[in-house]
Parts: sequence; C-alpha cells; structure tokens
Amino acid sequence: MKTFHFLLLTIAGWFLTSCGAPEQQVLQHPAWSRDAVIYEVNVRQYTPEGTFNAFAAHLPRLKDLGVDILWFMPIHPIGMEERKGLLGSYYSVRDYKAVNTEFGTLDDFKQLVNQAHDMGFKVIIDWVANHTSRDAQWINNEGWYLKDSTGRVKILYDWTDVAELNYDNPDMRRAMTDAMLFWMEETDVDGFRCDVAVEVPVDFWETAVTEMKAVKPGLFMLAEAEEPALQQKAFDMYYAWDFHAIMNKVAQGKETVGALRNSWQQINNRFPSFSIPMFFTSNHDENSWNGTEFERMGDAAKTFAALTYILPGMPLIYNGQEAGFNRRLEFFIKDEIDWTDAGGYFAFYKTLNQLRKNNPALHSQPAGGALQEIANSAPESVFACERSVEGNRVVAVFNLSNAPQQVAFEGTTASDLQNGLLLQPWEYKIYIK
Repeated sequence: MKTFHFLLLTIAGWFLTSCGAPEQQVLQHPAWSRDAVIYEVNVRQYTPEGTFNAFAAHLPRLKDLGVDILWFMPIHPIGMEERKGLLGSYYSVRDYKAVNTEFGTLDDFKQLVNQAHDMGFKVIIDWVANHTSRDAQWINNEGWYLKDSTGRVKILYDWTDVAELNYDNPDMRRAMTDAMLFWMEETDVDGFRCDVAVEVPVDFWETAVTEMKAVKPGLFMLAEAEEPALQQKAFDMYYAWDFHAIMNKVAQGKETVGALRNSWQQINNRFPSFSIPMFFTSNHDENSWNGTEFERMGDAAKTFAALTYILPGMPLIYNGQEAGFNRRLEFFIKDEIDWTDAGGYFAFYKTLNQLRKNNPALHSQPAGGALQEIANSAPESVFACERSVEGNRVVAVFNLSNAPQQVAFEGTTASDLQNGLLLQPWEYKIYIK
C-alpha cells in the first residue's frame, strides 16, 4: 500500500456503518458532488476591496487548491433598522432579489459566476429564508411575519436586527420560492446553503426544491441544520454539528475517541445512509464567535482537518484556513484575511483535496466506501479505519491524544499495520492501495 504521511498529527479507531433511518433514496445528489470539496467565501473580508471583482482574482489560486463548490455568504442588501455594527449582519436581508452594493453589482456577480463555471467550479449562495431585516421590502405585507403579544414582529434568539417570517402565509411562501428561482434563472447559481433551515417547515423546502429542480436538475442544497427530516427529499447535505463539537472536546482533552464513536453512530442511526454530512474544523460562525481552529483545537487542528477527508461525507474549508489564518474575523465591520502562508497550509489542503479526488473510496455518499473500524489496542486514543470501493482501498490511523501511542491492530490485512505503529501526539498516517 502507498503511504501518505500528512505532517505530524493524530486520531483513533471506530465506526461501523449501520443506519436505522429509512433507506429508500428519493433524493439523488448531482454526480459532480461525489468528490467535491466545499469552500466558504466571506466576500467582505476576502480582499482589501471586499468586492466580487476583487475576489475573482483568487479563482486561479482556488482552482490550484482543488476546491469545487464556492459557497458565498449572503450577498444581499443588509437592513438598516437596528443594524449590528457599522456594516451589519449579512443575515439581515433587506431585498432577496438585489445585491449588496458593498460587494458590487448584479452584473458583477453574474460575471463572477460565469467565470467560476468556465473554470469548473459550482456556485451556491447563502439563503436566509427564516427571517428578513426589520426594514425589508416585505415588512408591510399583511400576514407575512410572525408577531409577538404587542403586535411587534418577532425576533429569533437575540437577533434583534431581524424579523421572523410566517410560513402559514401562502403568498409569502410563493414569494420566497420565486426569489430563489430568480437567482437560478438570472445568475445560474447551482444551489443554496440555507441558513437555520430547521426553523423553516420541511414541506416548504420539499415543495420549493421540486420546483427548482424542474429548472436545474443538478441543484445542490446544504442545510444549516442537523435534522433527518430535511434530508429525505429536500437537502443533499447537512452540518455535522455534534461531531464537530466532540472533535473540539477531544482536542481539548475533555473527551476521548469513544465520544466521537458515539457521535458517528448517532449519525448512522438517525440519517439515511445516502445523506451527506458536512465535516469541518471551522466556518464563519466558529471562527468569529467560538475561535479559530487553532484556538479550539491547538496542535490537533491539522489532524482533525485530515480526519474530515477520511469520513464519509464532504469536507469544508473556510476562507483563510488554506493560509493558516489564525485570527477571528470581525463580523459587522470591515476586516481582512492575511493570506501569508507561513505554515504550508496551502500545500496541506491541496494534498488532502487530491487525496479525496484520486480515491473513489473517499467519495461522498452513496458513491464512496463504507467506513469500517480497525480494532486497535488503544481504542480511546487511536482511531483506525478503512474505506474501500471497486478495488480502491484507503486505510487511516489517527492518534487523537497528546501522548505517544504504541498501537497494535487486529483484523486487518493492511501490511503496514501488521507490526503495529508508534504514533507521536496527534500524528496520523494514511495508506492507499
């Protein structure tokens, strides 16, 4: 077996593939998503200019990196009423059919999508269907918003700059679907990442997706949710939030590999086997509110990034991770990513992206291989597994602890593991046949 040594990083053994959720696959994922890597773009903070045109200059670099799906955080105009900070939250949408002039024009975005498509990228945009800004175009439409006991439009959580929509209103539902169709027909986007998707009724998503797929059969839908009902007919992919939280705890010494095993088993038990979990070590919420992957994971950051490429699902890269950017980005004011890559992170992620593309065993559900645990002598510290499909086989071993581990393995035919391994803290090894 060919060996990949991805720097010095670790993990541990586990995961049997079983699924208690319904197995009849109604939703078919687009073929191009099988080996795809998703990349999140924060336009405001990406360049000094913070525009679509300035971002376009990075497309060749991202092509070289090997990412496939460009997910743009919300690009719509932002509300002024009770605006947070100087520039406001991207998720306080004033007009669903317009572009935030901070980023450029609608024609600028169309040109960017066309250029990305010409280079082989797919483009999805963030969609905030649960709420609008408090001064949105729709705000005076009777019955379109939920109201509190005082007659004031409701807010969700502590999001005081937004107003919650009323999905009991058929006219509002029709307008929301039309707005999504607008972006597909006008700019040719390939799908949507749907903010707090679980707060919107499942039947709305299913109806809207059916209508949108009549326009674009290859539509790709990502739910910011961890809810099995959304995955049956509407969404291709969902956030593996629980698994992410456990990775942070393992990195901090608060949990062991056993907790990761339990989280994975919950995914298998709750979700259909064809549903795609999105695995990540960072995203805009994690970076801005909970800290960078280096704050949360320390020396284990690269190890867990590598793990997200081995698990059945799809890995996410948040802009700046490929440069080892180690600072929380401001959310409501202008900030910038420092693209200086002092730690070789571009090469690190490029290698992982090539690993995923070159090995069908690592592709997303249902095309890739099932994850099978390899028993080992340190099951609370070391994760060992293999995935195989059509003659392609990948074996991976991760030391997910801050101590060296001398490990013996059972029940595997991988010759590289026959005599055991000595793994340094957070070290991992990946073998390919």
